[in-house]
Amino acid sequence: MRVSTVQANLIWEDKSANLAHFEQMIFPLSGNTDVIFLPEMFSTGFSMSPQHLAEPMTGTTVRWMKQQAVALSSVICGSVIIEENGAYFNRLIWAQPDGQLQHYDKRHLFTLAGEHKAYQSGQKKLIIEYLGWKICPMVCYDLRFPVWSRNKEEYDILVYVANWPHTRSHHWKSLSMARAIENQCYLVAVNRVGEDANGLHYQGDTSVIDYAGKILHTAVDIENVTTVELSKEKLNNFRDKLNFLADRDTYEVVI
Repeated sequence: MRVSTVQANLIWEDKSANLAHFEQMIFPLSGNTDVIFLPEMFSTGFSMSPQHLAEPMTGTTVRWMKQQAVALSSVICGSVIIEENGAYFNRLIWAQPDGQLQHYDKRHLFTLAGEHKAYQSGQKKLIIEYLGWKICPMVCYDLRFPVWSRNKEEYDILVYVANWPHTRSHHWKSLSMARAIENQCYLVAVNRVGEDANGLHYQGDTSVIDYAGKILHTAVDIENVTTVELSKEKLNNFRDKLNFLADRDTYEVVI
C-alpha cells in the first residue's frame, strides 16, 4: 500500500483558505498513492469554537474530501469539526474514491485545552478494511493511551492525525515509536507545522514507522508531502518470526 502524509501550516479558522492550500499540495499525488492522510482539524486548526465552525456530514469539508478522493483516485483521511444531533465531535473522516465514508470520533479529548467542554467523546474504535489491509485510525491525544489502541483486531496500520505542539515533540516521537513496536504494525503519525492563534508552535515530526520501530520517513518544521510504500509481506514475515502479539493480555475495555 502507498500512503501519503501531508504536513501543512494551518490557517486559523479559515476553511476556504485551508482547503485551497491542501488541494494544491495533494494535486501531484493523483493516481500515485492509495491513501492521503491530513492532520487533525485540517480545515480549521485545533479550535475550541465548534459553535462557529462545525458542519454536518453533508457540509463543505466532507464534500471536499469526497470530491478529492474521486479526483485523485485515493482515500482522503483527516479530522473535521462535525455537528450531529446537537453535539460537536472531533471526527476523523475516511473518504474513499467509491464514495464510501467511515468515521471515528476522537475518544480521548484534550482536557488541558478544554476540548472535553466543547466536544463529545467517541465511544467506538474503528477498524477499516481496505485493499487487503486492516487500518486503525485515531486522533492526536489518543496516542497517550495504549490500552485504547492495543492491537486486539490484528490490524496492520495504526494512524494518528494530530495538532501536537513543539513543546511536547519528544513525547510525540517516543510514543509513536512505542505504539508501532508494541502493536507490531506500521504507524502513520501526521502532524501540522506553523503557529496557531494561541501562540503554540508546531514542528510537525510527521512520521511513518515500521513494525520494528524503524523510521521510514520524518519531516520537521517544513510543509511536506511524502509517499511511502508499505509491504504486507514484510510485516507478516516479521510477525511470523517474532510473534509477540500471541502473548498479549486479554482484557475488555469498559467505556
